[in-house]
Amino acid sequence: MSDPHLSAPDYYLNRELSELAFQARVLHEGTDERNPPLERLRFLAFFTKNTDEFFMKRVGGLKQQIDAGVTETTPDGRTPEEQWREVLDTARPLFRQQSEYWRTTLEPALADAGIEIRDPDTLPADERDHLRTYFEESILPTLTPLAFDPAHPFPFISNLSLSLAVLSSDDSDEPTFTRIKIPSNQPRLIEVPDGSDRYVLIEDLIESNLDLLLPDLDIRDVSKFKVTRNAEVRRNEEVAEDLIDMVEEVLEQRRFATVVRLEVDADMPEESVSILKEHLDVDDREVFHREGPIDFEDFFELVELDRPELKLPPWTPQAHPRLGPVTGDVRDEPTDIFDEVRAGDVLVHHPYHSFEGTVQRFLDAAATDPDVLAVKAAIYRTASDSKVIQSLIDAADNGKQVAVMVELKARFDEKNNLEWVRQLEEEGIHVAYGTVGLKTHTKTALVVRQEADGVRLYSHVGTGNYHSETAKGYSDLGLLTADRDVGHDLTKVFNFFTGPTLDDRFRKLLIAPVTMRERFTEMVRREAEHARQGRRARMVVKVNGLEDPAMVEELYRASMAGVEIDLIVRDICRLRPGIEGVSENVTVHSIVGRFLEHARVFYFENAGSPEWYIGSADWMTRNLDHRVEAVTPVEAVSLREQLRFVLEASLADNRRRWVMRSDGSYEQVTPGDEPVRDVQELLMAVTEAALERGHGAGLETDTEPIAGDLLVTDVDSNDAASGATDTGDDPTDAEEFQSEADDAGEGQSGGGNGSVFEAHADRWYRPDSETYDWAVRTAEGSRRYFETRDGARERLRSEYE
Repeated sequence: MSDPHLSAPDYYLNRELSELAFQARVLHEGTDERNPPLERLRFLAFFTKNTDEFFMKRVGGLKQQIDAGVTETTPDGRTPEEQWREVLDTARPLFRQQSEYWRTTLEPALADAGIEIRDPDTLPADERDHLRTYFEESILPTLTPLAFDPAHPFPFISNLSLSLAVLSSDDSDEPTFTRIKIPSNQPRLIEVPDGSDRYVLIEDLIESNLDLLLPDLDIRDVSKFKVTRNAEVRRNEEVAEDLIDMVEEVLEQRRFATVVRLEVDADMPEESVSILKEHLDVDDREVFHREGPIDFEDFFELVELDRPELKLPPWTPQAHPRLGPVTGDVRDEPTDIFDEVRAGDVLVHHPYHSFEGTVQRFLDAAATDPDVLAVKAAIYRTASDSKVIQSLIDAADNGKQVAVMVELKARFDEKNNLEWVRQLEEEGIHVAYGTVGLKTHTKTALVVRQEADGVRLYSHVGTGNYHSETAKGYSDLGLLTADRDVGHDLTKVFNFFTGPTLDDRFRKLLIAPVTMRERFTEMVRREAEHARQGRRARMVVKVNGLEDPAMVEELYRASMAGVEIDLIVRDICRLRPGIEGVSENVTVHSIVGRFLEHARVFYFENAGSPEWYIGSADWMTRNLDHRVEAVTPVEAVSLREQLRFVLEASLADNRRRWVMRSDGSYEQVTPGDEPVRDVQELLMAVTEAALERGHGAGLETDTEPIAGDLLVTDVDSNDAASGATDTGDDPTDAEEFQSEADDAGEGQSGGGNGSVFEAHADRWYRPDSETYDWAVRTAEGSRRYFETRDGARERLRSEYE
């Protein structure tokens, strides 16, 4: 169904520039005065961390293409060199903004609050003396000055290392260039010895005491600089005899990879800049002059200071109401997790729900339960002190069959994962560590358990990694289920990790790269056909990235057919919304908040027979074609109601949400005269409310009204079950009751006088919805929504009479 018109470059945004637009939104949070000071500092540190990775991965890849002579254009019509130039030009003002805001606003604000970063030379004499002694005893022995002159070659400068460039002279006229690497195994922020929150930066302390390191030299200049190298180093897996050897070699090659960025002090003399440019082989465009600190990532340490008045209120992940202690249980013990999952699927939502109390508990129970026969897990990233890995080791020690897939090619976690592979293998656990040509990105675990009625399969399919630390800061979803079809599908996936081939027949799961693209494409086209036939058609897709040109084209075609489409895309998005005649029905949203939005949720209205999915895959070519991914349907109505609440709360956010314009720029939504609606704050509140309520759903979705009409169950002729909640007042006077009864032609109801609406006045209301005119509160506490009065009347009668 390719359409040359929809393939035109004007309809596609550039992937790299779109990612930089996301980093600009991250930076905005670091300069937004509505955030307390240490929260702003946290975002400035994240901006440094994110852009370091962006230059290593994306700019490094562009340079490789340029060096290889690649001139093929991207879907937006740019060559690698054009992208490279635009990326550098776009990034430059962002770095200036970061430095300027720190220097002029945030650093003074923190100083006023008692958190200072001081120049050592401005401290009182006694404090300078103490720090000089500390330098001489603790730092000086770790430093190695590397001179560059006719007798010394230019030193190797490692990736992301912060350094001092020293120009000095002796009796000759020719200056000597000396590089001093700032030791990464020493604290960057050194406390001033008075018990207050005052610090000096280690690079400033070294510069202040250079006479101890380079005595008897005439020092002309001292400047700081930082080098970023390409991380896009690969070897051909087809010819690699051993994947572990290949990954180790890649890690080694990264140390010597091409330089893609040189950051220097704003006042570094041209002589030093020229030496660095020449010997690092960088272009003028790749040199970034920085005012103030070059690297903000170490400032995460300041964010951890015990200064609650300078931060957002702390959040502690909560127990899941279905997995915590049962209300009224005198034993006050957690429920048996296998009993609970067998009774019905459980939806967990991190960091609102505790990782340790949900996913980790699932794996711990599998390791110790005497009835468990086997445990299988796919590890993409995990914590350096992973309890997940320990659970798998414990399972093996307890006689379970254990198989683990560890993805060695998880970028920047390769070294950590290599260490886990070795430890698992030492414990006698069967480990698969990669497949040729594919990354394994599924977030899945499978437990095989012998029960009275036979062997049962328990599965976890999630959107986030088995990483206890990121689960405190990443917003992710996971499904715990005893659905045999899901377990059967996961069995096939895990067999692929250790076997020769990946089956392409699955009962429920969408699996990349074999079925997922095809099924998602079918579902988008199905919505388009429903719209053409005048049936209900809507889509809401929440992903981290929408990059795949084919999926963008399908979305354009669906929009042209009349499908209403909301895309909640955290960062990269190639699609242009609001193009007349093409994407007028598409809105692109992005949410940037205290937690990193990481969950993938897919909603298809399907002519009133809705389908809901969650899983590991974004709509990017790499996810659909080059990774092993798993997406699961969510079928339980109660869990769909929770997903509905998450999506509708996201679309109603007026604090953290941005909306894309058709040119690819973003505008942040503001509250105006309305109350502030922060989706992440709301989800924290409804999680706590659910726990207070007791055993039940993970979110209390009736805590605050959210306008919306996403379907959670099928719509029949009169009855439309929806997740929308009450956004208006209930009718309260007899005149309105009588009006509704007169319009309906009601007679007596239930043997009494008046209409069924009047008899049950506190059990119905008129919702604020463009789709439904009537809503009935059911006896079990949920809501049912109706397009017609007759449907509402019949439901009231069947429910209460």
